[in-house]
Amino acid sequence: MAGGASPYEDDDGLISGINVTPLVDITLVLLVIMMVTARIIVARAIPVQSPKAATGEQVATTISLTLRPENGQSALYLNGRPIVDRATAAVEIRRAVVANPELQVVITADKVVPHGDVIGLVDLVRLEGVKRFAMTVDELQER
Repeated sequence: MAGGASPYEDDDGLISGINVTPLVDITLVLLVIMMVTARIIVARAIPVQSPKAATGEQVATTISLTLRPENGQSALYLNGRPIVDRATAAVEIRRAVVANPELQVVITADKVVPHGDVIGLVDLVRLEGVKRFAMTVDELQER
């Protein structure tokens, strides 16, 4: 250090490190936003008017089955995809049960869908080996 120069006075040096903290912060915020909005988008992808109940609770969904009225009949959707017949749904559910024996199915039915169609879907789910299933309801506002 000849001439009293300090090693900290070198302004010509390059900054070789990149600060990734702001990038990580932004990525985590975007991840949280996507997780919150994805649930809202998926849950309302198929418009149904669920019946109201005071005792509903949140459940983890692995497979979502939806029944809604279309052209005077009940249309079936599996994870948002239209299913032509119950046999196709049975194959998909059976495949999912083999992959995950603790599979949970959430059944959503429009309130104008015939009760027999809903019971038939519950029966189909149970016959394919699903031990845990839930029915979707909207929260009852008044008591």
